Amino acid sequence: MKKIAMTVAALVASAGLASAGAVAPGDVAFAEDGSVAQSLSGAAGDVENGRKIMNKGAGNCIACHQVTALSHLLFHGEIGPTLDGAADRWTQAELRGIVANAKNVFEGSMMPSFYKTTGFIRLGKAYTGKAHEGEVMPLLTAQEIEDVVSFLMTLKEE
Repeated sequence: MKKIAMTVAALVASAGLASAGAVAPGDVAFAEDGSVAQSLSGAAGDVENGRKIMNKGAGNCIACHQVTALSHLLFHGEIGPTLDGAADRWTQAELRGIVANAKNVFEGSMMPSFYKTTGFIRLGKAYTGKAHEGEVMPLLTAQEIEDVVSFLMTLKEE
């Protein structure tokens, strides 16, 4: 029994260390230009997962942006700029800052702040018409931000 308890304690401790590498939304170090030099997760991004996030879930980037590399998907938006050539226009640090909180770079942007948990006005509880209760979670995790940035870094002008 003692051995099981020690194993459980070791697993809990290692799980804490795994998440310890992530930068909390309130601790992100934005430069004056809105860029974020440090990885938010402490791990490299996964290009393929970034590609998936661009299309669905909390990311759903193509709802507003056109991306030729994702042309097999339907209903690309025209609200935001095309993301073709994003890696030629912005650095990895700039893209990380834009995805985390575009309003730091583009004042008045309609783009959601994907890694923000404070400073909201009239935050609602889904579609209930009631106020949000409890802790606010970011739209994307630190690793998901890194994954999207990794995918965006593959989008070069041809």
